[in-house]
Amino acid sequence: METNLIAVEQFCAYYNIDFSFIESLNEFGLIEIVPVNDERFLPHEQLKEVEKMIRLHYDLDINMAGIDAIANLLKRINNLQQEIRLLKNNS
Repeated sequence: METNLIAVEQFCAYYNIDFSFIESLNEFGLIEIVPVNDERFLPHEQLKEVEKMIRLHYDLDINMAGIDAIANLLKRINNLQQEIRLLKNNS
């Protein structure tokens, strides 16, 4: 399975954000940066989540700890919603 990758440098230029923001997201374990030959890439599947985090940080001025907490809560909500759907379908 081949994953589409986006160069972090191009991504940062397109969204006009600092590379350090993407590095911080990676350090917090919120995204995965894929190194290929001396370049760093983001998997295409993560774009939607990274865009959300950009808006949280730059538009709402939420720090990394806040973004981490929000991301974890959203994952829990999605898991609970899936579990509810499964329970409804099985009854």
